[in-house]
Amino acid sequence: MAKKIYKFIDLFAGIGGFHTAMHHVGARCVFASEWDKYARISYEENYKDIEPKLFEKDSDGNYKYFNGDITEADPKDIPNFDICCGGFPCQPFSIAGLRRGFEDTRGTLFFNIANIVKYKIEHGYPPKVLFLENVRGLKSHDKGNTLKVILATLEELGYGVSYAILNARFFGVPQNRERLFIIAWYKKLIDVQEFRFPYGIAPDGSTIYDKTKDLADRVIKTKVSDIFEPEETMDPYYTISDRMWEGHQKRKERNKANGKGFGYSLFNSDSVYCSTISARYWKDGSEILIDQSSKGLNPRRLTPVEAGRLQGYRILGNGWEHPECANNDNYNKNNKEFRIVVSRKEAYHQFGNSVAVPVIKRLSQEIVEQLLNH
Repeated sequence: MAKKIYKFIDLFAGIGGFHTAMHHVGARCVFASEWDKYARISYEENYKDIEPKLFEKDSDGNYKYFNGDITEADPKDIPNFDICCGGFPCQPFSIAGLRRGFEDTRGTLFFNIANIVKYKIEHGYPPKVLFLENVRGLKSHDKGNTLKVILATLEELGYGVSYAILNARFFGVPQNRERLFIIAWYKKLIDVQEFRFPYGIAPDGSTIYDKTKDLADRVIKTKVSDIFEPEETMDPYYTISDRMWEGHQKRKERNKANGKGFGYSLFNSDSVYCSTISARYWKDGSEILIDQSSKGLNPRRLTPVEAGRLQGYRILGNGWEHPECANNDNYNKNNKEFRIVVSRKEAYHQFGNSVAVPVIKRLSQEIVEQLLNH
């Protein structure tokens, strides 16, 4: 029997972390939306070879399926799909009506997702699964009301829902990055009671479904140098200046004196993981600095290649400091190569905004197994 090919749409697509993961499980992208012009360049460059139809243009030279502004997308122009992927921005909802459902989401970007789904249900093609991602703060945002409205909306549309906070460092990348994931399934088509979240990946590649206190001891072991390019290829540009290093240290002392814990974070090649990389990493790299004191140098920033690998993208760059890392589950030839085609600043910004691919990849596998092939 031929394997079923599932279709997905990629909303708030960024540089395509969801696309990379869904492609890995054999799904096809039929529509994508991203408004940032530089992210669009990266997205098209990296996916046009595997999904050329996605970038087709009409006679006026406009993209047919690669949308710019989701608020202007007409649901009737979106091809039917099985899975809706989206890392939507967290916005406060107006809950003046206190209906805590579909009506309360108007004017927010989540409403655009809900509206597309509602249209497809009304026209006889209900999306089977919704696969959504957000910052962990969504759980407590507006005293929990924002999440309540989202869940109520999905239930109102006929979906069963499970959600969990997952940390990328338990999925084989050395980054402490927590994100909230919402998985919803259309109850009339998929008869399950819950979605079992993967909380990590064991050294043998199997999924860990129970979140125990010793989770960190049971997962794939990582260290920050897993992502490093070879030391001899390192451009002096990445070593921060005396002035910047002095500024970082003074700011940290000042913050400490004021009772604030904020300041630079220093890691070495043996650190098990580093801090969460953010979209502002290009400014001063303060959240992840690599110690070079053994060489008598100031700390260095990650290179854009390393920043991308930290999110689980397979980027060849100048190779690996530890050649065996090129063959691990994230970077071996079974993974699609990702090419950096924008400036250094934009690359940092894009990777900081991205999802961590190994988490999305494992979730995609579980969605196919638990829900779609159920």
